[in-house]
Amino acid sequence: MQKLSVNTKAILLLTAPLSTGRASSEPDMLTPGEYNRLARHLHAMQCEPADLLSQESGNLYRACQDVVDEKRMQSLLGRGFLLSQVVEHWQARAIWVVSRADAAYPRRIKARLRDSAPAVLYGCGDINLLETVGLAVVGSQHVDNELIDYTIATGQLAARAGRTIISGGAKGIDQAAMRGALEAGGKVIGVLADHLEKTAMNREHRNLIIDGQLVLISPYDPSAGFNVGHAMQRNKLIYALCDASLVVSSDINKGGTWAGATEQLDKLKLVPVYVRSTGVPSRGIEALLSKGALPWPEPHSADAFDAVFYYSLSPIHEKKEISIGLFLADEE
Repeated sequence: MQKLSVNTKAILLLTAPLSTGRASSEPDMLTPGEYNRLARHLHAMQCEPADLLSQESGNLYRACQDVVDEKRMQSLLGRGFLLSQVVEHWQARAIWVVSRADAAYPRRIKARLRDSAPAVLYGCGDINLLETVGLAVVGSQHVDNELIDYTIATGQLAARAGRTIISGGAKGIDQAAMRGALEAGGKVIGVLADHLEKTAMNREHRNLIIDGQLVLISPYDPSAGFNVGHAMQRNKLIYALCDASLVVSSDINKGGTWAGATEQLDKLKLVPVYVRSTGVPSRGIEALLSKGALPWPEPHSADAFDAVFYYSLSPIHEKKEISIGLFLADEE
């Protein structure tokens, strides 16, 4: 794990629970919206989060009083000893942390999500995999063996085509896509909503992480447990990291897969959303088609699979520096 920048330390102190799984009182952390307002305020004063940790920060606290209560900010930023303990715990498990203030923070997440980009990302594995061209594969947890086999084959084909698979790590479709790619020697990004530390310490996953095939990331504390809201919100990251997406199965008008896909089709429109076009039809798939999703061309060769991305890639998806001059998008 690389040394934390002072900006990242400040952002962690303001926004993170700094938990290692021990029972502890939950601090009054800044919400994403509150942190974004503070970031704007600091930028307007030509300051950055690191300035809040300087010896002359008292006046800056008072200047931010209308955004964050001074006593609350002092309490959060006073957790330095706890931060050092937690960082040591993460380092022992090879868990890295980057904030929007770091150059290593994934550029496509900054460019695409802007003020919705998580202030902090935790991960384990090669962070450079987050910049590779890939296919997001998502779907329901409870599916039959036919769809599992179909999804495994999709992951295997992605591996043969040299494309990364991005998914959420949930049982069912997510895990099938990831397993197919990994078993075929491919690369996988797992975007987790919970238990990053536990998942990264799994022996099988650990070997894949060490070999450079797998990177696990989460916008939530590495020891965080399951939370429905977190599971819904991480969908943005899955789509922000990919160049095309495939929905293998979905309920209609409910569930995380439906919510993530419709958000892309109706609002964010970051990448093409494909849906499975073979096998038993489903109401969810048909409804997504009516919203503008595209039939997956069902490629059967690496070349045919790769051809999908010629349509998907465009200047907005290229790796390039996006600078809008504030911590919301490019905190330098």
